[in-house]
Amino acid sequence: MYQFKVGDNAVHLSHGVGVVRGIEEREFSGGKKQRFYILEIQDNGAPKKVFVPIETSATRLRPIIKQNEVEEVYRILRKKDPSEIDHQTWNRRYREYMEKIHTGQVQEIAEVLRALFLLKHDKDLSFGERKLLDQAKTLLVKELSLAQNIQEADVEKELEAIFGT
Repeated sequence: MYQFKVGDNAVHLSHGVGVVRGIEEREFSGGKKQRFYILEIQDNGAPKKVFVPIETSATRLRPIIKQNEVEEVYRILRKKDPSEIDHQTWNRRYREYMEKIHTGQVQEIAEVLRALFLLKHDKDLSFGERKLLDQAKTLLVKELSLAQNIQEADVEKELEAIFGT
């Protein structure tokens, strides 16, 4: 199990990229004590705090990807096989893409982003799909910028170059 320290960047599988701002022990009724990571998520707007129990953190938190994994993400994004365009109904696609995003795995999120960009060139996206595209893009931009130690704007430029947006 990965041990985070205060100041470490981490990816929460449901909330996205954040910074470990503290480690705290709380006592609950019955005298049971539990330790938590206090994760600050920078979401559009004000930061939010998420308390993650340390004993179950391995199922909810992971470290930012390493530099050598970054190229794999870009390889997934650059793959433009038109046969991969998903032609099932928008609500089935939406459910499938939501599941992939909630795995928190950067490769899965990259696949969702690529699929939605390819689909967007083919037809109009539903409102839900546009929101998913934005969510996947935000998650990837934040993580890739931290992994490469570059500005988010530079990652966005790279995505624009890949997808021609």
